[in-house]
Amino acid sequence: MRISLITASYNCAATIADALKSVAEQSHPNVEHVIVDGASRDGTWELVQALRSPRVVAFSEPDRGIYDALNKGIARSSGDVVGFLHADDVFADRDVLARVAEAFGDPAVDAVYGDLQYVRQDDLARVVRYWRSQPFTPELLRRGWMPPHPTLYVRRPLYERLGGYDASYRIAADYELILRLFSLPGLRAFYIPHVLVKMRVGGVSNRSLRLIVRKSAEDLRALRTHRVGGIGTLAWKNLSKLGQFL
Repeated sequence: MRISLITASYNCAATIADALKSVAEQSHPNVEHVIVDGASRDGTWELVQALRSPRVVAFSEPDRGIYDALNKGIARSSGDVVGFLHADDVFADRDVLARVAEAFGDPAVDAVYGDLQYVRQDDLARVVRYWRSQPFTPELLRRGWMPPHPTLYVRRPLYERLGGYDASYRIAADYELILRLFSLPGLRAFYIPHVLVKMRVGGVSNRSLRLIVRKSAEDLRALRTHRVGGIGTLAWKNLSKLGQFL
């Protein structure tokens, strides 16, 4: 099974080498790593060029934001399954993609996801927050549930059917796509109860109060668009995060 990983980067020279190394060390043999660089100016592209391996497909050009870049990556990838590794993230261990491929060995499985650890920018061993997920059931969506997006892998035909990310969402397009995907009748999702990805803290959506408010507004728009819920569901979504810090 061929797994395509998409990495969108923009001025990530401080972390992109860790992401590249993490993919290169994966034990699963059939991996394609598609790097979509947004015309970085800090040396990111030069690092990608210097460290790229035969697994890597890379290009650099201006884009209209991260979701536009991810859509470009999906379009240029060729794997049976598509997942993402952000430029400041790393895999938890070298067998993550082997576990994902094993789960997709069941042809009835449409999507696979696992757990996520938020770690310090300067110390990947220092866990700040632990997002432990759970097996999917449709009623969870109305309680604000979503799988950790950086751990989500989906069969390519589903991305082709769904049409990728809606770039009119500037911060919450991942949540909107997850609602679109997990609302499909009969979707079969498989949960791997292991940490798959370590994600450095400091994401765009949490950098300021203004961005937090904007993300909440976009989340609410997605919930209403897909008729999953409203203010109550959004409240449960945000409150559920508190336990991840304990």
